[in-house]
Amino acid sequence: MEDPVAPIQQPSVLTQADIKDRFYRHFQQECTEIQEQIALLEDYSLVGGEKQDAINHVLSGISRLSTEVSDSSGLIPAYDQRIYTQAIKALEEKLDETRSKFAPRSRFKFKTTQKNSSAVSINDAAELAAKQRLKPPSLSGIGSSTESSMATTPAHLMSPPNEIDTKDTLGDLPSFPKNYNEEMTRGSAGPIRKPSFSQATNVNISGHNGLHIILPSSASRATSSGSLTKLNRCIVDMSVPTANNAPFAGLALKNIKGSLIIAGHVAGAAHITGVENSIIVVASRQVRMHECKNVDIYLHCVSRPIIEDCSNVRFSPIPQCYMTSSAEPVQNQWDQVDDFKWLKSEHSPNWSLLPEDNRLQEEIWTVVVPGGPGVGTEDILRKIGIIAR
Repeated sequence: MEDPVAPIQQPSVLTQADIKDRFYRHFQQECTEIQEQIALLEDYSLVGGEKQDAINHVLSGISRLSTEVSDSSGLIPAYDQRIYTQAIKALEEKLDETRSKFAPRSRFKFKTTQKNSSAVSINDAAELAAKQRLKPPSLSGIGSSTESSMATTPAHLMSPPNEIDTKDTLGDLPSFPKNYNEEMTRGSAGPIRKPSFSQATNVNISGHNGLHIILPSSASRATSSGSLTKLNRCIVDMSVPTANNAPFAGLALKNIKGSLIIAGHVAGAAHITGVENSIIVVASRQVRMHECKNVDIYLHCVSRPIIEDCSNVRFSPIPQCYMTSSAEPVQNQWDQVDDFKWLKSEHSPNWSLLPEDNRLQEEIWTVVVPGGPGVGTEDILRKIGIIAR
């Protein structure tokens, strides 16, 4: 007698009620994070545009959340969508109220209109929850458009951050990582972008053309590793977040053309692959270059730099403005290069020292490279010789 065949276990399918409940919990988490960010705005300095970067970060989060609510209109009952929209409006008003304390007022702000007396703020939503006017989703009547999916309305949303128990509210929700590359692509007019990377553990910049990217000090939280790939005619400056005891653990630069990369400080190895017609500035414990050509590298390296399958790579000591003070001076072996594909006793033809007359002067690094109003990325690349005049 044959053994009965075990039935194939079908994967569980989320019901509409499950989807609505997950969206509610995701919305609750995002609102809480945005409120925390708004509360921290006063702690940012006006120097170097840090406060404006933080404000732009909050604006982007509110805009993204509003888009998610709009895109999910087919899954959310009309009543819940109205509550979500009004909660977003409350966040906008809270941000405007906080920004009004700063001087001068930022030119970027939400358009303020006369407050709708029927609008529901986050506090209002919490009060409605207390009165049980927001009902939890039911497994019956899934198709009903009038049923509320909000189990216990955003009472947490106005709670102080230190009183929020995220374990109970998030459950096994999937994470929603912030896409900083997408944010940079669709950023405001002009070439300069200042992604905060405040919600990331590493810096990943990829797939950009003609952008001037400057990382603010908030990116020091994301220096567990760095990766720059597929960049063309870009300027990337990561010197600020890596300067004060927050170097990258490791760094990878790959497939970069016609660009200026100020990589900052790296505690471990910097791997540079497939870079062409570019300038690199980096301070690292170890540097390995592969398949690079026509590259000037301004370097501080405590070990002998290594090149392989490279051509016309020129080495120079790192500019003084990118050095940090160290209790124990470390020898810079920027000119002790090993070419692993050149085993003859003669000097390798694949690398050379950048003549002092051809090195960019300190004024170029401190005045020209940072850019400014009306200065485009190509203007800077032209001044430093990457783009032909």
